[in-house]
Amino acid sequence: MATNKAAEPTITKKMAKTIAGTLVKQDAARNQALGLYETALRLMQEGKFEKAHTAFNKLMATAPAELSERIRMYIAACSKQMGGTKNTFDNSGEQYDYAISLLNNGNYEDARQHLQQILKRDPKADYAFYGMAVLASMTGEAENCLQQLAEAIGLNAQNRIQARSDSDFQDMFDDPRFTELLYPES
Repeated sequence: MATNKAAEPTITKKMAKTIAGTLVKQDAARNQALGLYETALRLMQEGKFEKAHTAFNKLMATAPAELSERIRMYIAACSKQMGGTKNTFDNSGEQYDYAISLLNNGNYEDARQHLQQILKRDPKADYAFYGMAVLASMTGEAENCLQQLAEAIGLNAQNRIQARSDSDFQDMFDDPRFTELLYPES
């Protein structure tokens, strides 16, 4: 006798294709791992190799199998970059030039660190105060800009003349305090 079984509905979970074309189950842990992977890649692209290295190492334990080899490659790349990022300078002038190049490329925090290191070694380095003033102007810190520039001018009056034609202070040109600092005789 034939029994009539009701057709059981089949439940299909969403499956996603990987680059290799194999199907993998989408789940919360995998999505979280992919999010961490993207964050680590972004850190690496921003040149934050130590943070990226830490993120990739943390990710290794929970990463989907298809990402493991790439993560190991990125860990190695970060390690190589971190080994090469320690800069040595023969003098403060070289470090200042490097800090200004960082500043011009928009790496404000790295530039700030180098300028502060110069000032820590030589508290009378007028050029480092001038660089800090430029940095403050470029990052919209008017008060700090005025303080740093006043210090630079106090240590070397030539900084007043240089600042008058320095386009890096363009955001400060309309500030009457800035004008007062640059043209005290008026």
